[in-house]
This record gives sequence, structure tokens and C-alpha cells, in this order.
Amino acid sequence: MTFSFEIITPEKIVFKEEVNEVIVPTASGQITILPHHINLLTQIAEGEIIVKNGAKEQYLAVTGGFLEVSKNKVSLLADYAVRSEEIEIAKAEAAQKRAEKLMQEKVSERDFAIAETEFKRSLLELKVASRRRRKL
Repeated sequence: MTFSFEIITPEKIVFKEEVNEVIVPTASGQITILPHHINLLTQIAEGEIIVKNGAKEQYLAVTGGFLEVSKNKVSLLADYAVRSEEIEIAKAEAAQKRAEKLMQEKVSERDFAIAETEFKRSLLELKVASRRRRKL
């Protein structure tokens, strides 16, 4: 049995497929969604999404947003999401270094918060990309 799963960001539809299982980080902890899950609306947390379809697993990095489960359809509206295969490791590493450097400088609170967000996002991307490489 499968259900429809989609991830939508302000820029595009990142993911849209029929799947068997999805593991999602939420504000209250990680949850697993299976076909015919009860209706649910919850806030998602920054982290890794694991999508399973038979023996195939896909990984995505996601930050901020909401998850809705209704009538065997799961929609995740995210501030940011990227598939593991689309993550450019060199870019993520460069972003991490750039953010670390900014956070060590004397910058405004706003600039520090922006750098911290970029740092966390790059760490998440590197984690998700490394998990995908281990599975290959």
C-alpha cells in the first residue's frame, strides 16, 4: 500500500511521489507515517526526512514548516527542502566555513543569526548527503 507524499517550498515542488513510509522530524519528535495514517497537522523541525518505497530509500534535508496528513495524502510545506542527490558537498562545506567565520567576527545580532542559520543548514545538508553516500 502507498500514499501520496509531496514536499513544497516557496520556490518549487521538491518531491511528489507515491510512497510506503515517511519518517519526519517534528517539533515534538520524529514520527513515522504509513498508509491510512490518522489526520494530522503538525509543525516540522529542522532535520532529515527519510522516504521509503519498497527497498528504496531517499533522503531530504528540511527546515521549518508544517506537515498535513489527510485522506491518505501527506503534504509538507517547508521553508527549505533539498533532495540528498541535489546537495553539492563543496558548496555546503564552503557555506559552513563562511558562516563559521562570520560567527567568530564581531557582527550585529541580525548578521550572527543569519550566519548561524546558514551554518546549521550546511551541517544538515552535509549529514544528509553523507548518509546517501553510505547507502550507495
